[in-house]
Amino acid sequence: MAFRVDESASDVRVFDRFDGGVSWIAHPEETMQRASHALEVDGEVWVIDPVDGEGLDDLLAELGDVAGVVVLFDRHRRDADPIARRHDVPVYLPDWFDDVGDELDSPVARFGAELADTGLGAHVVKNGPYWQEAALYDAERRTLVVPEAVGTAAYFRTDDARLGVHPMLRAFPPRDRLSGFDPDRILVGHGEGVATDGAAALEDALAGARRRAPRLYAKALRQLSPI
Repeated sequence: MAFRVDESASDVRVFDRFDGGVSWIAHPEETMQRASHALEVDGEVWVIDPVDGEGLDDLLAELGDVAGVVVLFDRHRRDADPIARRHDVPVYLPDWFDDVGDELDSPVARFGAELADTGLGAHVVKNGPYWQEAALYDAERRTLVVPEAVGTAAYFRTDDARLGVHPMLRAFPPRDRLSGFDPDRILVGHGEGVATDGAAALEDALAGARRRAPRLYAKALRQLSPI
């Protein structure tokens, strides 16, 4: 299984449809399990950290008209540009992101504590020289989008956890940044996310990050070792 697949996806795999949104994985065969999401607010569609693929525009049209493409993690520019150009919309970036917009050909729009006028709250997860990440929270629908700090792909979690902390953050998980939410659903950038009782899954992931780290690193070594 390839860690990451860069070829164009022939067909995106939808793994979740929910009230106000949809989630998909363009390359289900890759280890990274890069997941993408679209949220609908008042008939407008916001595409988040997307990986492109055949049939994506038809999928988005089921929700409404695309209003913007949102990048929440600095290294998730992914396919933001081509999707934004096809729909003639800007790429939306947090106003504290540095340099991310320099490599985009599409118009760039910035947002602060709220994504445009959607009512979706934007929150800093990590802001450093090597890691810039924001989360979106829909308090009304109790939906939290965390693009990188937590995930459900195999290399994020142990078998006893529904959600895990990114390998690079396990020693110092972002508890202060992510503990103030009460989500039912959590959408992540790697894996299928958590569909119910997300608050408990998030609390468990953050609290157990250091304790589970040795098992996760041992698991990774086994997977990478030659047969």
